[in-house]
Amino acid sequence: MKKLKGVMIGAGYFSHYHADGWNRIAEVDMVAVCDTHKEKAVKFSGIYDLPKVYQDAEKMLDKEEPDFVDIITPPDAHLPLIKLAMDRDIPVICQKPLANTFGEVMEINDLLSKYTTRFMVHENWRFQPWYRQIKILVQSGVIGEKIFQYAFHLRTGDGWGANAYLDRQPYFRTMPRLFMHETGVHFIDTFRYLAGEITDVYAQMRQNNPLIKGEDAVMVLMNFSGGSAALLDANRYNEPSYEDPRYTFGKMLVEGEKGSLHLHPNGQISIKRLGEKAYFHDFQPSRLGFAGDSVKSCQQHFIDRLSSGNPFETELSDYLKSLQAVEAVYQSHLESKRIYLNLVSL
Repeated sequence: MKKLKGVMIGAGYFSHYHADGWNRIAEVDMVAVCDTHKEKAVKFSGIYDLPKVYQDAEKMLDKEEPDFVDIITPPDAHLPLIKLAMDRDIPVICQKPLANTFGEVMEINDLLSKYTTRFMVHENWRFQPWYRQIKILVQSGVIGEKIFQYAFHLRTGDGWGANAYLDRQPYFRTMPRLFMHETGVHFIDTFRYLAGEITDVYAQMRQNNPLIKGEDAVMVLMNFSGGSAALLDANRYNEPSYEDPRYTFGKMLVEGEKGSLHLHPNGQISIKRLGEKAYFHDFQPSRLGFAGDSVKSCQQHFIDRLSSGNPFETELSDYLKSLQAVEAVYQSHLESKRIYLNLVSL
């Protein structure tokens, strides 16, 4: 079997999850990493057995001629790096946030419209195994054909005090739009994966830690075209009462006409049908990698669809709907009113 030759741009905190995932995908051979900080790149290459190190992305793409490139840099670098790859007809998988503003994302969208080269947003949240299982269970009708509501409760406890976020992602502290732009978009996309298209949102935000620049707590109510609703109750300031908050990032409740599903912080799923005792679904999520090995699963999806030619789940044309919903959340907070989405225009 001929393996696909891949390269990475970026050797920061989350890049480690990417490299670990690539190293466990049989169809892939990762050959190089590029980072403007040479010492970081050299150390990174040693950990993940990457043969070559570069500081110049253009030089790496020209010399290695890879089958794909994985971009895991800060968002302000995405547009020029995507263009470098597109000019060379190299498929791209790119981390989010795609850009700092929705306008800049539309610049990326305009750029991609000029090429036929494949592009996928690395939105790994919907690939967390419990959400794949929940969708299967909902579609099976175990809690009824009609779903009333999806609700997610998140508390990570990494955003309080003078040292908030410094150990992993210190740039969080200076982001003018923090929770929804960086974290909340995951849940918007996952709710869309589970429930369909969002018709309207109503949101309130708070800044609990005065030492950071952006919002760190949100309450968002969403309605969907299929008739269900969703509630996101989230903050990164307060700590949860359970261990390992970064495994599932919280708890989910799905309520339907015949009962409910519960996602527990340990990744287990319980089912409570009306009038019956609750029981645990036979499901054992992975403890490898990030959040149930969702990064690897996302990357495997990229490779599978790249090889088959079938569309990615997170094509930019689809992901724009999630980003439009995020913009609506910010608008709702600023204007203190429900915002209706015009998804037809995308």
